[in-house]
Amino acid sequence: MDVDSSTVGVEEEFLLADPRTGAPTAKNDAVARTAEDLGLDLQLELTRCQIETNTRVHTRTGELAQQLRDLRRGVASCAEMNDARLLAVAIPPTVPLHYPVTDTPRYRRIADGFGMLAHEQGLCGCHVHVAVPDRETAVQVSNYLRPWLPLFLALTANSAIYRGVETGYKSWRNILWRRWPSAGPPPYFGCADDYDDLVAMMLSSGIMLDEKMVYWDVRRSITYPTVEIRVSDVPATVAETTLLATLVRATVIMARQSLDEGRTAPPVAAEMLRAAYWKAARSGIDGDAVAPMDGRVLPARELLAELVEYVEPALKELGDREFVADTIAAVLERGNGATRQLRAFRAGGDVAAVVAELSEATLEGCALPEEPPLGFGEAGAGSPLR
Repeated sequence: MDVDSSTVGVEEEFLLADPRTGAPTAKNDAVARTAEDLGLDLQLELTRCQIETNTRVHTRTGELAQQLRDLRRGVASCAEMNDARLLAVAIPPTVPLHYPVTDTPRYRRIADGFGMLAHEQGLCGCHVHVAVPDRETAVQVSNYLRPWLPLFLALTANSAIYRGVETGYKSWRNILWRRWPSAGPPPYFGCADDYDDLVAMMLSSGIMLDEKMVYWDVRRSITYPTVEIRVSDVPATVAETTLLATLVRATVIMARQSLDEGRTAPPVAAEMLRAAYWKAARSGIDGDAVAPMDGRVLPARELLAELVEYVEPALKELGDREFVADTIAAVLERGNGATRQLRAFRAGGDVAAVVAELSEATLEGCALPEEPPLGFGEAGAGSPLR
């Protein structure tokens, strides 16, 4: 298989926060208008304290990383122009009683249909799109991805502090997100028709209002010829987002190679996957993990090493083996977003220290010397994912 046919793109959701208090601020429409005037296309999310960026389609990891840096830098500038701070965090460290829902017809319908689930959102994730040739391949690739989803979550966990306290979880976002009836790990599907039948039932029953509410952590995109992996918290840094995208892409490539050889994914029990999810959300990358394939309990770092070994042929073809090894070593040494949040909170004693740490991590590696404040590079150019 030509690995360049498995192109990749990324969506990142961000929190807009008050620069003085760190509390969510309802300014996504103003930030999006400022960005549009400057040639940068942003997407509104369910609540008005969220904003989303979409990259172009990429074949080279270095180019993807550069655009992610350009986008974060550009959106941060637009937020600052509207008295807001951009934070790459999966759930607000400090929150109001509820979130104002973005005033669009679709989001108003969601708020009316799902009540406080919509008003208690503000949850920011990262979605990785990888190209696949057809709907059947998308479903079969999803089956291969299922057992690795908890590990992707553990690697990127970035929501340890909520309402000004430690949650006891590295990804509290994941715990809250799975309250939605159409969220969580996807079922194991025998074929694309089985996928479509379940989606049709969920629509007819009112469990979902439209196909965009297929919130499974792997889903077939309804807009693009891609499989979309949605399990991750928004990572704290561009380097971590790029690492996630690279590992996801390599896993999809390995799955497609297996399918080309006539091998389908072995099923993993939903109960085992549920246990692995909870453990990943609880412990993150620093603790133990459950391997859904066989129920082993082992350090998450060792399970990560097993994933890297599994996808090494794809990484070698992509030319990304060294990048993955170096970035994993750096993340494990310094800690991911959840680790950094907890370290800052325990050292500073309050949520202000967490907000400062997150603000620094959001733009880590994004600054360009002697660059005009609103220089976006090519962040707004090309064909976005959405």
